[in-house]
Amino acid sequence: MSELSHINAKGEATMVDVAGKLPTSRTAIAEGYIFMAPETLRLIEAGDAPKGDVLATARIAGIMAAKKTSALIPLCHPLALSKVAVDFGLVPERNCVRVEAMAKALGPTGVEMEALTAVSVSCLTLYDMLKAKDKAMRIEGIRLLSKTGGKSGDYFAAPNGTES
Repeated sequence: MSELSHINAKGEATMVDVAGKLPTSRTAIAEGYIFMAPETLRLIEAGDAPKGDVLATARIAGIMAAKKTSALIPLCHPLALSKVAVDFGLVPERNCVRVEAMAKALGPTGVEMEALTAVSVSCLTLYDMLKAKDKAMRIEGIRLLSKTGGKSGDYFAAPNGTES
């Protein structure tokens, strides 16, 4: 990476001009993990969390967050998202919930930030809804798994978190 697209010649932050780029179909998938005490994970599994269905609430929060990414990340473009999905996997052997988000759009710029924002806010929502039982939860490993479409080509993360 010899040049940062969001920095101009004077070293100032700037929004990238995408007006001349043709719209293409773009998809991004991101993941993250929230680690917790085994008894907290059992509350989720049993559907017994005091604040209700934490996974349903975190899913809606992630979808809403993806739609608001440009309001949260200063130099992101507002996008007309065609699809956002948030899924969860309980991982009892690691005492965590794996969160995966997919964002899709037909446009002139990518949807990586939308997928990453959906994962981040979903994890934060899980924390918020479970913190009364477990303040020691930690959010880790938020990363881009893949992106397709656009001039820079496709990207697929290696299983250990490095680029491939």
